[in-house]
Amino acid sequence: MEPVVVKAIQDEYPDTFSWCYGCGRLNEKGHHFRTGWEGDQTVTYFTPEPQHTAIPGFVYGGVIASLIDCHGTGSASLALHRKNGHEVGDGAEPPRFVTGSLKVKFIRPTPQGVQLKAVGTVQEISPTKWKVDAEVYAGDTLCAKGEVIAVLMPDTFVKHGEQ
Repeated sequence: MEPVVVKAIQDEYPDTFSWCYGCGRLNEKGHHFRTGWEGDQTVTYFTPEPQHTAIPGFVYGGVIASLIDCHGTGSASLALHRKNGHEVGDGAEPPRFVTGSLKVKFIRPTPQGVQLKAVGTVQEISPTKWKVDAEVYAGDTLCAKGEVIAVLMPDTFVKHGEQ
């Protein structure tokens, strides 16, 4: 049986902010990335499907970038939520982040048919910005590295369905 994230930060986001194509639990066609703690690091597991193919046998790089992106913002949310004295599932609404910048370095082709694991290390830059270094593995093979600068979502963001 493949590992899964049982307590994901995305489960705690309010419905109005749960539509992201990468990690939104309410987006029926999305990837449904789920980010949680594993020790002092964050993890997201994802098994690419056949439609995520770049060339036969290998995963499309855009999916890898999306995984790193959502893993980064979810990791920042986890870290600030914990800093604020909360854990996933305690009933407190977590902070929501958006991507300020995304850097991806592809190390080697990512094989299809293998569960991917994104591992994140989180560092606070300021009260509103967090840096997440991520590595994406297919089994024990490092396939990609990334850096996400996650920015606390501004109050000016319009909620889904509101004008």
